[in-house]
Amino acid sequence: MKRHEAREKAIQTLFQLDETEITLEEAIPFIVEIPLDEFYEQLVRGTVAYIDEIDALIAEHLENWSFGRLPKIERTILRLAVYEMNYTEVPARVVVNEAVELCKTFSDEKSGKFVNGVLSKMNK
Repeated sequence: MKRHEAREKAIQTLFQLDETEITLEEAIPFIVEIPLDEFYEQLVRGTVAYIDEIDALIAEHLENWSFGRLPKIERTILRLAVYEMNYTEVPARVVVNEAVELCKTFSDEKSGKFVNGVLSKMNK
């Protein structure tokens, strides 16, 4: 699995987990087959493990928005990107670019601009 595809699958998994009672172990088989791709698994498990810290970082860098008002897909993409920026060795510019591309796939260009703005502010 290529890294971009792993990110897409991670977004789908994390989206399922947001505001539901489903567990990570239940969500994964809906999206990917076993054996799991190592990068995908790192993204999903890492984001879930650090979700409280990630959400606090996102909330800290929002302007004129509250965390609770964020649309679910943008919140999910931001969570994944913040995990990558803070807990992996992936360069920030790659993370931002991938997040914008994920917005184009799962949402729209306006979402991409919003996510880009938040992540760019965090990267300063």
